[in-house]
Amino acid sequence: MKRDFYSENISTFLNSSSQEILGALADNNDFSLEQTQKDAWNQEIRILKEVLKNYNGSIFFEYSIPRMGRRIDVVLLIRNVIFILEFKVGEKEFLLSALDQVSDYALDLKNFHKTSHLPLIAPILIATHAKSILPNISLTHHNDNVLFPIKTNTELLVTVIDNVLQFADGEDINTVDWAAGNYSPTPTIIEAAMALYNGHSVSEISRSDASAKNLRETSNAISKIIRNAKENNEKAICFVTGVPGAGKTLVGLNVAAKHFNKAERSSTVFLSGNGPLVSILREALTRDKVKREKQKGNKVRKGEILSSVKAVIQNVHHFRDECLKDINEAPFEHVTIFDEAQRAWNLTQTANFMQRKKNHPNFSQSEPNFLISCLDRHKDWAVIICLVGGGQEINTGEAGISEWIESLNLSFPKWHIFVSNKLTDSEYAAGNALQILEEHKHVIFKEELHLSVSLRSFRAEHLSLLMKNLLDLNLKEAQLNYQQVKTKYPIVITRDLEKAKKWLKEKARGSERYGIVVSSQAQRLKPLAIDVKSPMEPIHWFLDEKNDVRSSFYLEDVATEFHVQGLELDWACVTWDADFRFSQNAWQHFSFVGTKWHNIKKEERKIYLKNAYRVLLTRARQGMIIVVPSGDIEDHTRNPNYYNSTFDYLKEIGFEII
Repeated sequence: MKRDFYSENISTFLNSSSQEILGALADNNDFSLEQTQKDAWNQEIRILKEVLKNYNGSIFFEYSIPRMGRRIDVVLLIRNVIFILEFKVGEKEFLLSALDQVSDYALDLKNFHKTSHLPLIAPILIATHAKSILPNISLTHHNDNVLFPIKTNTELLVTVIDNVLQFADGEDINTVDWAAGNYSPTPTIIEAAMALYNGHSVSEISRSDASAKNLRETSNAISKIIRNAKENNEKAICFVTGVPGAGKTLVGLNVAAKHFNKAERSSTVFLSGNGPLVSILREALTRDKVKREKQKGNKVRKGEILSSVKAVIQNVHHFRDECLKDINEAPFEHVTIFDEAQRAWNLTQTANFMQRKKNHPNFSQSEPNFLISCLDRHKDWAVIICLVGGGQEINTGEAGISEWIESLNLSFPKWHIFVSNKLTDSEYAAGNALQILEEHKHVIFKEELHLSVSLRSFRAEHLSLLMKNLLDLNLKEAQLNYQQVKTKYPIVITRDLEKAKKWLKEKARGSERYGIVVSSQAQRLKPLAIDVKSPMEPIHWFLDEKNDVRSSFYLEDVATEFHVQGLELDWACVTWDADFRFSQNAWQHFSFVGTKWHNIKKEERKIYLKNAYRVLLTRARQGMIIVVPSGDIEDHTRNPNYYNSTFDYLKEIGFEII
């Protein structure tokens, strides 16, 4: 797939007319071609024809970055350097957002474009009317051959290129090989949702290496199940399992985007009980769509776009409530995707809620049973896709996957059941229900329905296993896991929150998002200015920019496991309170009530607390710092003994102390 609007060797570019180049750019342009865009291209062409007179190499205009939904103005390959040029025509200032933008482009190529892994990458921001100040050229402290963004104007661009070439070493870049290099991005779920919603395929925005290939295989297997159900007028349900961060939600969003078709009355909807995830995805898609439509010159209303987004991504409880209005009416959708299906409510929780909130005093179905019955109302065909995470239950009444299995066994014998071959693993909480499935007439186990490789951290595939062993107190295994991840994925520990904040800011580049995450039970972090009871708005925390005090970047508001489950940060600070304390034989579980800590005795609540820390410790894509406070000997609620054993345990695993 051609990823640029125009590409040539530099000599051909210099010998071609500006009109010829502009024509090629216009022919490949996806958007409404405004005069301002034509003028910008003309300026860039004019500038580069002058600047590149004495260079050999290749030039690429409008180079696509699908993961980010953007295009790089110009990529130059000269000798052994990849130059990324972002033009701000007519600008006098170097805006922080523009510097982040060009830095993001450089990091995207470095991290996800195979033939860009080794060469020096020089991101350059060109404000054409800025004052002439000789720029500083230096590598970032990450030592990954990416320069700090270089600020320059038109007059000094030649000097910048010369200085970078003198700075660089290594072999010259083969243009043909570079252009053919495999692009294997690992997008955040927000980036992935935007790309899929705008027509990109899952193959364009996901890794394509052997270890991650079953992301596409899983999507294809589900599509085949949907087609067969539709052709044969059958009802089918499939259970997709995966390790944390393996791409279950990405698969679900891909299926939703691919099979959404109102015209054929066979629409697909993505459902989640995760309120913050639904709100954030909807807002992100809406903002992105508004921006794209304005770029095309179209007048749009945000409310109208939000309404169309809501048709694809819905809160599962709102879907349930609609189905309650008329128990005989089938929902509009024939295909429903339930994200984090293991979080569906058991009978007790559902009946209690229905009596208190919906005035249904004798409700006798668990949430899974009722949701299957809603799709069973279709007289022709229907498909349910359950995306199942292991060890992710963090709320009272969350039943695990057993409730779905038992409902199928007891009430829906005609449904065809497609099961991941890993659903038998203990962390999926299927229990004895799977044994009953063996007697069901329509059960097929499919290997493709399991996602085995974590894609959340493109730097450390084995992070989820490390955290599983850490939480299971398998010290030796955790130590071995850490040796596998530490060269690519830094994990450090400290007793000082201010040091942690400084570490985050030093590590993050461009618009890489960082923030502080804590357990919802961490009520004695108030002396550190962390109040878990203080309201925060997840949309602002996850989507707003660095200059917004409500954003994660400000390191003032913190997110809990309820805010971040299903989402991710690039860099995270996990601040560990005395609610979850290490001891040699087992974790100790506490909740803070009134003026002191109380032992948690219910096994169910202990599991929720452990899973909360599992969620927190697997949110970061690129690295994390864990803060275990020192406590205060004069504060009986923050006795140092409550914290020291946990810190010592983390130290014994091998995490570096700062």
